[in-house]
Amino acid sequence: MKDQGSLPIEFIGTDDPGQEPEPGIGLCLSGGGYRAMLFHAGSLLRLYETGILKQADRISSVSGGSITSAVLALKWDTLSFNTVDARQEFVREVVEPIRNMARHTIDAGSIIEGVLLLGSISNKIVSAYEKHLYGEATLQDLPDAPRFVINATNVQSAALWRFSKPYMRDWRVGAVKNPQVTLALAVAASSAFPPVLSPATLELDEADFEPNSGYDLQREPFTSRVVLSDGGVYDNLGLETVWKRYKTVLVSDGGGKTQPEEEPKTDWARHSYRILNVIDNQVRSLRYRQLIASYQTGIREGTYWGIRTDIADYELADALPCPFEWTDELAKTPTRLKRLSEERQRDLINWGYAVCDAGLRRYYDPSLTAPTDFPLH
Repeated sequence: MKDQGSLPIEFIGTDDPGQEPEPGIGLCLSGGGYRAMLFHAGSLLRLYETGILKQADRISSVSGGSITSAVLALKWDTLSFNTVDARQEFVREVVEPIRNMARHTIDAGSIIEGVLLLGSISNKIVSAYEKHLYGEATLQDLPDAPRFVINATNVQSAALWRFSKPYMRDWRVGAVKNPQVTLALAVAASSAFPPVLSPATLELDEADFEPNSGYDLQREPFTSRVVLSDGGVYDNLGLETVWKRYKTVLVSDGGGKTQPEEEPKTDWARHSYRILNVIDNQVRSLRYRQLIASYQTGIREGTYWGIRTDIADYELADALPCPFEWTDELAKTPTRLKRLSEERQRDLINWGYAVCDAGLRRYYDPSLTAPTDFPLH
């Protein structure tokens, strides 16, 4: 095992840095609002067609990636995983519900209602997710395998808060077994973009926690009211829970890159927002570079594909035609939970599909048959 400084994760007090990864496949879905939600839908479609998705042991997500991951989780047991008509089935069961979500703007209305009416902004987002995607489903409606992990950031402990079927936990605060939290609330916490959609809160009881499961903060008020923000604040690739466990790591990155500003705003609100973006950009860049280094040195196997990737860099003669001018424009789609046109939805899904295919065939499984066309027309 390499020293901690060369790895794309941070070891914590309960980790064993000398433990080797186990065989298995972990898939990571980044944040990025509706843009990432649709981009990942395309990537998952290609993974489904190839049969690789069925082999996944863990699917870890943050923010916009969690919207998509939770839909996949609810549909998992209804999917046939048959390569015959795989595209049509996946589009019908997974992609179409996600596209329906992208037809609705839920952030602006939730902010206005949260400010002017009773209830928090986060609660309005929860209601929107319930209405359009998840209904009353809870974490107990997730499949037993693969393990779906929806990540948020615990603002109190400054650590990752994991939602999953067997437990939700923060390594410092402790674990709650078999949580009954709604899927809509878990996804809302994971996608609580700061500063406007954050925070989301969990009202708990100290008795809910497994005894002695926390490292140093298993006590009031940490165990009674958990204050959560976007999972991307802590881990914007959703990498942590996969990288520590499995040898094979696949990463779909629908996140953005902070663009230069000649004249940054100086008022406190917009200046603070700019600083948050700069910090996020730096964290994302560091994790990306260290992830790629782990592939190159053999610490991990797998591949990475991103919304800002130039597909020509994969050097595949039979990659689907994706001019960089087109894909770069798609990558500039704002990170919002704001309605997107049918055309922009289609293009983001097709781009996720194409670049995932290129990444898989270039670095993961060169024997895969190249697709002949885009899934959506």
